[in-house]
Amino acid sequence: MSATFLGHTSGSPAIDVLIPAIEKDLATLPYVIDSLRRYVQHPITKIYIVSPNNSRIKNLCSRKGCAFVDETTLLPFTKKDIHYSSTRWNRSGWLYQQLLKMNGDTLCRENYFLVIDADTILIRPHRFRSNGKSIFYCRNWSQPEYFRTYRKLLGTKAPSPRSFVTHYMLFERNKLAQLKRKIEAKHGLPWYTAILRSINKKQQFGFSEFETYANYIYSENPSAVILKNAQNKSLKTSASSLSKGQTTKLSKTYRSLSFHQRKGYTRTSRP
Repeated sequence: MSATFLGHTSGSPAIDVLIPAIEKDLATLPYVIDSLRRYVQHPITKIYIVSPNNSRIKNLCSRKGCAFVDETTLLPFTKKDIHYSSTRWNRSGWLYQQLLKMNGDTLCRENYFLVIDADTILIRPHRFRSNGKSIFYCRNWSQPEYFRTYRKLLGTKAPSPRSFVTHYMLFERNKLAQLKRKIEAKHGLPWYTAILRSINKKQQFGFSEFETYANYIYSENPSAVILKNAQNKSLKTSASSLSKGQTTKLSKTYRSLSFHQRKGYTRTSRP
């Protein structure tokens, strides 16, 4: 896959980008970065790669003009302090990267920042703000536990018009900070502690940063939100093996491609 830079749509607000990554993501991360610069129709001020202190990821950041951020500087704890596992699965790292994203408002400087998973590549143009409204890309299924945790955190039912778990999302820094303050006020705890204590750790998928943030925004003002179908395709092949012709063909049906290397993700209907 190669990148041809298309520029941005006039009038679109500038954004930062935050990508949590670990070494296994190096197979896709260069393509993710290129796809952002090609298909995001906003001026991108800075791309932050949040990662363990890894020389290969640092070298990639240098080559691609991205800012490397040591993940241990973003939160007052690290992955080893999270104990979220069973005899069959370990979701501690998965939860840690969600909390890193939730603290992106303290790292990014633009009013808006895009979070994208390090294994997901855009293959069509994307806008995330239009006429003063936020655009959320959605799908039709989620994990019921996400909504149970939302109720525990905020004391209200998530409106959940669609599922917002689609591998990338635009956050508004002020709104994200407001959400975290609301969680802290309700629980009398730091927002991350409230989240960790609200999760049913016997369940494998107990929290979603995307469901939590987007449902909060939607509940505040549904008319200020535009919902679009995500049209994401998961592939078992590698990003490097896709030809330009294959990508062009896929782009007629899909907006993005994901190259997941995870196991045990059970698809469950939205409540």
